[in-house]
Amino acid sequence: MAVKVLIPTPLRQFTGKQSSIECSAATVGEALGSLTGTFSELRKHLFTEEGKIRSFVNVYLNDEDIRFLDKENTRTKDGDTISIVPSIAGGSAFCGRINLGCHSERNEESLLS
Repeated sequence: MAVKVLIPTPLRQFTGKQSSIECSAATVGEALGSLTGTFSELRKHLFTEEGKIRSFVNVYLNDEDIRFLDKENTRTKDGDTISIVPSIAGGSAFCGRINLGCHSERNEESLLS
């Protein structure tokens, strides 16, 4: 069955800048395996050394989180779309310090020195 796998912007550097690929796969796991088989550098960003999807990588089949379906064994059908959504965290330490100042008795000037 032909499915489309959407590649998030931060991972496109490992797929030759492609925003999606199409492959034939009966399960989500097969589709991800096809993707990482073609783009081997991508594997370490999606899977642990034990072959499990990394905890900060969310995978959806037609807007349904596969963690609440049958995980990698979730069956696909022709025309399905698989979305890879890495969790993004972070921010600027500078911004965090300013925000702390807004929620405390300290003023912004004391935080910048």
